[in-house]
Amino acid sequence: MFETVYSFLHQYYPELILLFTISYLIGSMNFSIIVTKFKKANDIRTLGSGNAGFTNVLRSVGAGPAIITFAGDFLKGVLAVYISGLIIQINPAAAGNMFILKCGAYLSGFACVLGHLYPCFFKFKGGKGILTSWSATLLIDYRIFLIMISIFLIVLIASKIVSLGSLAAAVSYPAITFLVTYFSDCSENFNTAYVLMCTAIAFIMGAIIAYKHISNIKRLINGTEQKISSKKRGE
Repeated sequence: MFETVYSFLHQYYPELILLFTISYLIGSMNFSIIVTKFKKANDIRTLGSGNAGFTNVLRSVGAGPAIITFAGDFLKGVLAVYISGLIIQINPAAAGNMFILKCGAYLSGFACVLGHLYPCFFKFKGGKGILTSWSATLLIDYRIFLIMISIFLIVLIASKIVSLGSLAAAVSYPAITFLVTYFSDCSENFNTAYVLMCTAIAFIMGAIIAYKHISNIKRLINGTEQKISSKKRGE
């Protein structure tokens, strides 16, 4: 099976490499850093929790810059996945082939999140990738997105801790991807190879995002992680 998948993907290597590179560069445009430098002439990574993301911008800089950060980080995931479809279809063999289009979308989403986490424009120190991963997932498969956002909201409402909701969504991402693709998409166009490919990328993405939350995990264990109802600064 893997030899078949390899031989199939081999003909799309130039397009896959191109979309991965472009998506990574799009992801590397970290709006929290850009907006904060414009607003306060400071690097968001030196403020508050030190995280280059929406939550820290909201707490450390204000609602206006946070909204811009939210929109930018969300839209870049959408843009990367959308562009991936255009790039893949440069190859005439991709016309109407949903398998390779989906492969390209997943790879593009992963590259964009990777760019957000480790941006080449900002010394490879970025955010935690939640918003960007959600927006990419929304465009790739809205069913997976709806389940993930539901898990996030349920955990957030129950715990009032943003990071715990984010971690719950990230950790459950591979399982949700497997269940949705296996039980809904296994057919002539989407076989077990497709399911394994989607699940593998979801697992890697979820694991990296969880890794970026190590500081939050330590605070959760110690019981010092900030709740959204708290007036105390930090993340």
